[in-house]
Amino acid sequence: MSSCGGLISLCCVTFGQAQDPPFSATGESNHLSAGEELEFLKEEETVSIATRYEQPISQAPSNVYVITDEDIRQSGATDIPTILRRVPGLDVMQVTGADFNVSARGDNQLFANKLLVMVDGRSIYIDGQGLVFWKSLPVTLPEIKRIEVLKGPASVVYGFNAFDGVINIITKSAQDMKGTTLQFGGGELGTISSAAVQAGSAGKLDYRLSIGHDQNQQWRNNDALAFRSNKFNVNTQYNFSGDATLRVAGGFIDTNRFDGPVSNVQIPQSQFNQGYTDVHYQYRNVSIRGWWQGNDIPVDSATHPLLSRFVRQTNATGGSNVSFTTQTYNLEAQHSLDLSPSNRLSYGVNYRYNRVDGAAVSELGREDRLGIHLQDEWKIRPSLTLVAGVRYDLHTRINGTWSPRVALVYNLTPEHTFRISGSVAYRPPTLFESNLDLRILPTSPPLFAPIPLFGSQTLNPEQIISYEAGYQGWWMNHRLRTRLDLFFNHLSDLINFQTVGTARTLVNGGEADIYGSEAGIEFLATRWLSGFANASYQKIGQTFTGVSRRGGPDWKANVGVRGEWDSGLNGEVAVHYVAGATYPLIELFTLLAPALPTPVSQTVESYTLLNLRGGYRFWHDKAEVAVSVMNALNDRHKEHPLGDMLGSRVMGWVTIRL
Repeated sequence: MSSCGGLISLCCVTFGQAQDPPFSATGESNHLSAGEELEFLKEEETVSIATRYEQPISQAPSNVYVITDEDIRQSGATDIPTILRRVPGLDVMQVTGADFNVSARGDNQLFANKLLVMVDGRSIYIDGQGLVFWKSLPVTLPEIKRIEVLKGPASVVYGFNAFDGVINIITKSAQDMKGTTLQFGGGELGTISSAAVQAGSAGKLDYRLSIGHDQNQQWRNNDALAFRSNKFNVNTQYNFSGDATLRVAGGFIDTNRFDGPVSNVQIPQSQFNQGYTDVHYQYRNVSIRGWWQGNDIPVDSATHPLLSRFVRQTNATGGSNVSFTTQTYNLEAQHSLDLSPSNRLSYGVNYRYNRVDGAAVSELGREDRLGIHLQDEWKIRPSLTLVAGVRYDLHTRINGTWSPRVALVYNLTPEHTFRISGSVAYRPPTLFESNLDLRILPTSPPLFAPIPLFGSQTLNPEQIISYEAGYQGWWMNHRLRTRLDLFFNHLSDLINFQTVGTARTLVNGGEADIYGSEAGIEFLATRWLSGFANASYQKIGQTFTGVSRRGGPDWKANVGVRGEWDSGLNGEVAVHYVAGATYPLIELFTLLAPALPTPVSQTVESYTLLNLRGGYRFWHDKAEVAVSVMNALNDRHKEHPLGDMLGSRVMGWVTIRL
C-alpha cells in the first residue's frame, strides 16, 4: 500500500507535457519569450479520417478526436480500448480479461458490430462475423503514431460498416522509428505486454519489422489464462521519384487463448488466428490498393457459468465445436482533383469479396460488394465550406443503398469553427447472421424442448440517419481548446433474435432515437503541465423489447493531467467516471432466477477508474522506466451484467530505443 501511495504522490506532481525548446538550423536555441514559446506549443492536429486526405481537424466535416503516441505512452495501458475511454461519446465495455466491446453514442452491446476499425486505412473489422478482436489487433503499441476517432456515420467514403463511427490506427513510418525499439511491461494477473520493432532504410526502400507478445489471467479466476497472443508484422515502402510510393505489408497473429467473446448464453473458449497482406500504391492524389485478410477462429462452445447447470449451446449436431473461418479480398481506388482553387472533387470505387465457412453456419457463405463514391468540397467563401457526397453500394443479398452526407463548416474567425452535418449509413447482414445454425439444448432433466438458433437469408441492412452540430474554439494563444457537439441518431431495422414458432431467428425490427451532447477542453498550462476534461450525455428512446433493447450509461466524464520535465520525470493521472446502466438479458435469466447460483441483475452500478502512471526517462531520452496502476482505487465493478468483476492492476514498464 505504501508503494502505491508513493506512486500517487509522484504522479500528483508530474502532470503535463513538456517539449524541448525549439532549435534553429545551426543547433542553437531560439531565445523566445515565455509567451511566444507557449503560443506555438499546442498546435491543431491534421487528420485524414473524415475525407481520406490530410486536413486541419477543425475543417473536417465530421466529429473527430485524435489520440497521440504520447497519450498512449503516458496512459500506461496494455490495450487500445483502455486508451479510447478518454474520448467523449465512445462507449467502452470490458466484459472479460480478453473481451471488449466498443461503439459510440449509446449503441454498444455484447458482440458490438457497428464500428469500423482500421489500421493504416485497412479494415480489420471482420466482415464475416461483424466483430473486432480488440486485444488481437495487428499492431504493437510502440508502432502507433496516432489514433483518429470519427464519431457518427461515414459510409459516404468508407461504405458498409462505417455505421456508428470509424477508428483508424495510424502507424509510424520507418523514419519515425529508425533503429531498434524494445518495450516490456509486466505486472499483476500474469500480465505481459511486450514488443520489439526494427526500422530502417536501404536506398529508396524503407522497412519496419515488429513482433509482440501479450497475455493476462482471468478476472474471475486468477489461476486461469484469459488471453495470450503472438504477432509479427512487416511493413515496407519503396519511394519512387516524383512523389510515388509503393507500400507492401503483411503479418499474422496467433491468439491461442481468448476468453470470449461473451454472448447472452456463453463464454466460449476461443482462439483467433489471422493473416493479412496489403499492397498500396500512392501517386500524389491517386491511390490504388488491394488487401487480403484470412481468419481462422477455433471455438469450443462453453455455456455461461450461471446457466451451465440448465442449458448448453451447441452446433446443429449437438457438438461443442462452433469454429469458423473467414476470407476477405478487397480492391479499391480513389482520385482527387482540384476543379478550381475553391473546389475539390474526390471519387473512388471499391470491390470486396467475403467468404465464411464452419461448424456454426448452415452452409458456405459468399458475398460480393461493389461501391462507388463521389464527394465535392466547395469553399463558397473564405469562411464557409460546403462538403457534399454520396455513395452507392451493391451487395449480393440486398438491394442497392445510397449513403449521402452533407456538411457546412463555418469559420467565424481562424480560431472558432462551427459545423452542421447530416448523413446516412448502412450495415448489411453478415454472412454469419445470414447462415447461423446453432442450438440451445436443455440439460437433464429437460426443462424445455431444444431451441434452434437460425440466421436468415432475407435480412435487410441496418440503417442510421444522423444529424450533428459542433463547435471548436481556441483561446489564450492556442493554449486552451474547447469543443461542443450535439447529435441525434435514428436507428432502424436493427438485426436481433426473435422467437418464431419454436425457433429463435434473426430478424429486422424496431427503431431507436438516441440523442445527446459532448463537451470538452484541452489545455496547456505551462511547458510541462497539460490536461483535458470532457463529459458526454446520451438518451435512448426505443421500441425494441427483450435482448434487442439498447443499453448504456447516460453520463460519462473524463479528466486527466500530465507532466513531463527536462529532468526525465513524467507522469499522468486520469479519472474516468461512467454512470450506471441497464442492459437486456435473455428470458432464461428471468425464468431460472430462483434456481440460479447467483442472482443476476440487468443493471450495473456506476464506477470510477483512477489510472496512474509515473515514469523516468534517461540515457539521452533513449530509455524509460515506468509504473502504472489501472483502477488505483480498486473500484470493483462490472461493465455488463454477464461480465467479470473487474479490479485493479499494477504494471512495470521498460522501454529502450537503440
